[in-house]
Amino acid sequence: MDYKATLNLPQTDFPMKANLYQREPELLKRWQELDLYGMIEEAGKDKPVYMLHDGPPYANGHTHIGHALNKTLKDIVLKVKRMEGFQAPYVPGWDCHGLPIELQVEKNLGSKKHQMTKAEMRKECRVYAKKFIDIQKEEFKRLGVLGDWDNPYMTMTNEYEGLTAAELAKFAHNGGLYRGKKPVHWCSSCVTALAEAEVEYADHTSPSIFVKFALQDDVSGAIPALAGKPVFVVIWTTTPWTIPANLAIAMHPEYDYCAVEVDGQLLIVAEGLKDQFLAANNLSGETVATFKAGLLERKRCKHPFYDRDSIILLGEHVTLEAGTGCVHTAPGHGQDDYELGLREGLEIYNPVDNHGKYIGNLELFGGEKVFEANPKVIEKLQEVGALVGVSKISHSYPHCWRCKKPIIFRATEQWFISMEANDLRKKSLEAIDKVQWIPKWGRDRIYGMVENRPDWCISRQRSWGVPITAFSCTDCGEFLADGPTMDHVAELFKQHSSDVWFEWEAAQLLPAGTTCSKCGGAAFAKENDILDVWFDSGVSHAAVLEPNPKLSSPADLYLEGSDQHRGWFHSSLLESVGTRGVAPYKSVLTHGFVLDGQGRKMSKSMGNVVAPEDVIKKFGADVLRLWCSAQDYRDDNRISEEILNRVAEAYRRIRNTCRFMLGNLNDFDPATDSVAFADLMPIDRLALHHLELLKERVLAAYTEFEFHVIYQAINSFCTVELSALYLDILKDRLYTSRKDAHERRSSQTAMYLITDTLTRLLAPLISFTADEIWQFLPGEREASVHLSAFPKPAPEYKDAGLAGTWARLFDVRADVLKALELKRVEKVIGHPLDAAVRLSAPAATVAFMNDYLDKLRAICIVSRLDLVEELSGDAYDGTVVEGLKVLVEKAPGEKCERCWCYSEELGSDAAHPTICPKCTAAVN
Repeated sequence: MDYKATLNLPQTDFPMKANLYQREPELLKRWQELDLYGMIEEAGKDKPVYMLHDGPPYANGHTHIGHALNKTLKDIVLKVKRMEGFQAPYVPGWDCHGLPIELQVEKNLGSKKHQMTKAEMRKECRVYAKKFIDIQKEEFKRLGVLGDWDNPYMTMTNEYEGLTAAELAKFAHNGGLYRGKKPVHWCSSCVTALAEAEVEYADHTSPSIFVKFALQDDVSGAIPALAGKPVFVVIWTTTPWTIPANLAIAMHPEYDYCAVEVDGQLLIVAEGLKDQFLAANNLSGETVATFKAGLLERKRCKHPFYDRDSIILLGEHVTLEAGTGCVHTAPGHGQDDYELGLREGLEIYNPVDNHGKYIGNLELFGGEKVFEANPKVIEKLQEVGALVGVSKISHSYPHCWRCKKPIIFRATEQWFISMEANDLRKKSLEAIDKVQWIPKWGRDRIYGMVENRPDWCISRQRSWGVPITAFSCTDCGEFLADGPTMDHVAELFKQHSSDVWFEWEAAQLLPAGTTCSKCGGAAFAKENDILDVWFDSGVSHAAVLEPNPKLSSPADLYLEGSDQHRGWFHSSLLESVGTRGVAPYKSVLTHGFVLDGQGRKMSKSMGNVVAPEDVIKKFGADVLRLWCSAQDYRDDNRISEEILNRVAEAYRRIRNTCRFMLGNLNDFDPATDSVAFADLMPIDRLALHHLELLKERVLAAYTEFEFHVIYQAINSFCTVELSALYLDILKDRLYTSRKDAHERRSSQTAMYLITDTLTRLLAPLISFTADEIWQFLPGEREASVHLSAFPKPAPEYKDAGLAGTWARLFDVRADVLKALELKRVEKVIGHPLDAAVRLSAPAATVAFMNDYLDKLRAICIVSRLDLVEELSGDAYDGTVVEGLKVLVEKAPGEKCERCWCYSEELGSDAAHPTICPKCTAAVN
């Protein structure tokens, strides 16, 4: 008889080889045919809404690995929330306006760009952005991200542009919008103002100079020691090109200052920086007087090479961190300088044009590029005897986010949103404290940024964006930027797009009968500037969440990279608080950046860029998703071939564990074959005890967004509790018992519950594989795992007493397995079933083992196991169970042809002479 045919060997069509690169697109096609996202929406329509609002990626280029991490984390959160019982819609979005697209389009057009109008250029930008939206959309869908991909939001649609303009109008209504001349970050290469979020800091080498300004007013009455000698106030700067714009010197009202005599001249510096100053310039001198700066307030110094004064003013922004404590002040080139100049009535003087050159009529340096002028300014200072010292300094310096070139601070006419009007700063700081920040340090980061930031410069000198909907009177120059007018234009944008600003005349855009409030004129010109793109994306809560009845605002969660504290989180906060008085989000979760395997930033020049497409081709999207979940995303995350191989190995363990269980469920119908929990075999109840502990840990970790805990817990459960223990021990029972035997159905019941639970728990992480397993699970179920819920708590599964008993049995097993391995190496046995084992131990241990003798034989997977009073000679001394001795010998009897156990009772049934009594009963 062919006894192999009587065994219950695993059978499943669920493939061992994942072949994800080919299988995942098949699953995507199935989801599309099912209209899976539509089914999810329908299933959740009466459930409470959980709103994760998508921060829009930029519609330029292919997606990178940081995008993959971000979108996968969002998708995990949303799938978790749906399985927790929420309606969790996902409307993906794209940021479409801005400089990078405009510059790329200009580059692609080449010389043609000079023949194109702004309106024509904008049409090219729309086409370019739409092209990359379509590309990125497919790349995101390939990751298994479920969402309303047919109806994304785009910041360049008519409706969105109109709503953006309407939000700007709200600031006009409440007095927060104003036009003023202030120093702003300016990129001379891109020829535009920059927002805080568009500035990156990088190391830069600058000249470091100490310059002396001759004190013109006589102060000997207040400070007699200064009488009769030339007196100079010494400043320090790393931007020599700003010296032509100097109008003042700032000193701190509370600091002590001293006059140091050096080579017959008196040099004034802060007492606290005197020694550092002298050492830096290789000088020596004696202090002749010490005094407070108040004695010099509003005294006149002479500009080093121009015929004008430089006034000494008091300012609390002065520090003793570096320099001289006497701060060179150019109100047109620094925020502190500007504020001091404004307070003291100085001109906000800026002799630098849009291209970073001195204006043509500037004496000595007209037409020079400012950075190239540094040596010439230093040379002139040397020539007039004002240069005290010069050196080089390497320091962190602001650069443009787009072109990566150093930027300047220059005063220009710009549009601003005031941080003080309507208490925007105060209200924003209060709103920050009402938000849950994950991780918690995010609160301190954004709080410090808002607390210290200047007014928000919202104007950009480019074409591709939403126009600032202001007009100027052509007769008197007065600006028209009132709420009602801007509301009117916003409605036109909703109907026709913001392109009409560049295609229509001002009269067509204005309400009929509009006149200038100052002179009564009726002719107007349109503002040329566009809005900061951070304002575009910052209004998304108003343009996307509020108008859509399926969505809700404020959002429950914003989830982006940690750089967005100064970007989208920041602009969204200011916009929402400025117009609604509340933050646009209840919680903010941030993740780190993706680095290479050595912890280096990725760059094309270094050749260490890891593209999502390449990872998917080699490993599949589920391995990439598993990598995303395996990281503690709160820190920067490393990725490399070696790291991905480790994740792929964990994936294979999980997959093969599920495949083994599916194979052993091929004849199991949960509706008719399930065994009641109370009737399960002890080892099956133990497995469900461990399953319940896993379930509790995983569901709690999902709630806390700690996905790496889930990865570790499930990987460990599959590797240790299942593969190494439970499933290994079950094989004999599963394969050799009668097909419908109680003990086999008991194990199948437990395996079914374990596989079903694992599949649900894994669904947010490895979405393709979980849905693939779902199709092979027996019993009636939803069309996709993504329509199912998380498993309900089953506290009745937990049994600490049972777990304690089996832990002791597994300790015995651990010592037995070590003894078996030693005998296998000695070639006494081959397989553990070749062995007969005898155990001796202290009386209490023997009494315990005696109660579980049959279970011990089964869990040690040996043919025979006996307890004896004493062992000596060749016995192995256990290292886990104190006093345990293990003797392994060749099992007596003959090998059963069916189960491979050795038995001395082979042939007891003449009809089956080659199998043991246990197998004979199963066959009969």
